[in-house]
Amino acid sequence: MRYESDPLLAGRQAQLRRALAATRDRTLQLVAGLSAEDCMVQSMPDASPVKWHLAHTTWFFETFVLERAQPDFAAFDPAYRVLFNSYYAGVGERHPRPARGLLSRPDLETVHAYRLHVDNALDRLFAVPIAAPVLDLIELGIHHEQQHQELIVTDLKHHFWSNPLHPAHGPLSEIERVAHCATGWLPFSGGLVEIGRRGAGFAFDNEAPRHCVWLQPFLLAARPVSNAEYLAFIEDGGYRRPELWLSDGWDTVQREGWQAPLYWHADLRHHYTLGGDRALAPAEPVCHVSYYEADAYARWAGARLPLEAEWEHAALSGWPIHADEGNFLESGRLHPGAANEHGLSQCFGDVWEWTASAYLPYPGFRPAAGTVGEYNGKFMINQMVLRGGSCATPREHIRPSYRNFFPPAARWQFSGIRLARDTR
Repeated sequence: MRYESDPLLAGRQAQLRRALAATRDRTLQLVAGLSAEDCMVQSMPDASPVKWHLAHTTWFFETFVLERAQPDFAAFDPAYRVLFNSYYAGVGERHPRPARGLLSRPDLETVHAYRLHVDNALDRLFAVPIAAPVLDLIELGIHHEQQHQELIVTDLKHHFWSNPLHPAHGPLSEIERVAHCATGWLPFSGGLVEIGRRGAGFAFDNEAPRHCVWLQPFLLAARPVSNAEYLAFIEDGGYRRPELWLSDGWDTVQREGWQAPLYWHADLRHHYTLGGDRALAPAEPVCHVSYYEADAYARWAGARLPLEAEWEHAALSGWPIHADEGNFLESGRLHPGAANEHGLSQCFGDVWEWTASAYLPYPGFRPAAGTVGEYNGKFMINQMVLRGGSCATPREHIRPSYRNFFPPAARWQFSGIRLARDTR
């Protein structure tokens, strides 16, 4: 195939080449200044070492793009096929996830050499026309690496917090402080609505197919729940009142000894951030809460969590967002901020918002063909859906139909709460 025969394909290839270079460069910017020791830590089984993220995102391109597009491609090290495989059983064996922090070898310098080796091979691949199926895999790999950029931030925060010195990743830039005030409620009429992937552009397979959902009229809070509001829940005995909690949530609270969101200090006035220990800002969105905590707070507040279809239907009223809206990874702040309330505020960025919806396939869902079909579909059990992105999410990675998902006890992500209410 020659470029001249398909200008649209050539244009897409050029666009993906630029996007790939920018994404790979941003990952390196995120880890700049970290020591080899910083990149080695694994503070809990759910979090991975930064070094592993650097290698795994490279493994993805090596395994799913280069091995497919270049049959004579020579792997940097055949052992990496096992060491840096995450959960793709179709690829072969995997190093146990809880033991990723034991991989002192390869060292960080070698992992960077691995990235460079694969980047150079991808650059050579782009020098000739690339078939559409391979371009699809490159695009998937870009979005996969963007997900791991967010995981680098959230995992690194947990790693540093687990250190009794509570080191800072960097200075936490200040944003305009706003007065804390009661939230408003926005009405939505409901009815027959469509949700799911729409139009052109990238989307994961779990966002499709687009389908109709019937919604009852509902109210949605104009902004996420704040630190001050969540503190009132704590001070009213929220973590000591079993009637507020789902049974499994109450068991988790008792077993884990939860008394506040993750990273809050015992004085309930300070918390750990990537800028170090800081005073809680009352108007900032509460974050690092589990689904169980979000659900208990909603019950205490006389409300509920929104269905993901309600959330998406409402969010479309504020999409697309302007370049100066939303606090995403690109801001460099790596911490949610308060915003002046106008319409549906902070729907995108700052904190992921738990929904009341289990992570299940949409009607007619079909996973992507091949081994990459393991990417989303195999996790459609024992997970809850979150929407909207966070301060650690790349801006171009998010869209109204994006479905994030985590187990209901997960707290190390920048996860927060937006309330909903029935109107009748």
